[in-house]
Amino acid sequence: MPNEPARAQSSLETDISSHLISVTSDFTGTELLLFGAIKYDEEDLGQGQGDVLVVVRGPEKDIVVRRKDRVAGIWINTDAVEFSRVPSFYAIASNRPIEEIAPADLLSRLRLGPSRLRFRANEPANVSLPFEEAIVRQKSLEDLYSDQAAAVYFLGDTLFRTTIAIPANVPVGDYIAEFYLFKDGELMSAQSSPLFIKKSGLGRTIFDFAHDYPALYGIAAIIVALFAGWLASAVFRKD
Repeated sequence: MPNEPARAQSSLETDISSHLISVTSDFTGTELLLFGAIKYDEEDLGQGQGDVLVVVRGPEKDIVVRRKDRVAGIWINTDAVEFSRVPSFYAIASNRPIEEIAPADLLSRLRLGPSRLRFRANEPANVSLPFEEAIVRQKSLEDLYSDQAAAVYFLGDTLFRTTIAIPANVPVGDYIAEFYLFKDGELMSAQSSPLFIKKSGLGRTIFDFAHDYPALYGIAAIIVALFAGWLASAVFRKD
């Protein structure tokens, strides 16, 4: 008996409005448009619409989180946990709450949602978890982490779009935009696109100089500060 041909799965065709965001000295934030189309397999047609999740993340950094406790009436640093590969920016958008889209174990395995990122720590999970939650809270307050349910909009049965807010304090670096297609709680397709957020103009020149020549940048900063102090004293000196 001949083998039946493998069934093709539904897939995604996606893109973003810009693969490069330039950060200048007067940058106040922007919105990134992400869009695409679902290419349904013939057997999926007429069986209900799929679910789409869109994620923008990056760049990853190592950070240390310290806890302050009151000791003898003074607030001091007590415990500390070091985390590696922490996304400095993470935003997710979906067409409905992600808990309704896929099982919790699958969402955790794919690290979908700020509360499911699970950073690498130098301490056991039972010790590091409160510090990990503190990272998510702080970055959410800074608008660097966000979770937007019902923010992916369908235009007909196949086309979709969403926008991700890029705040003014966004870190520069290499980012990635990820698109996920779910159907009946199962992951059907995934795609990714690169995104670059770079400083431009005078700000980029100073940024590159500071990172390429940190010692010279430090000396130059001291000289500029001394000159500014001397100039201020000369202007406001009273005879």
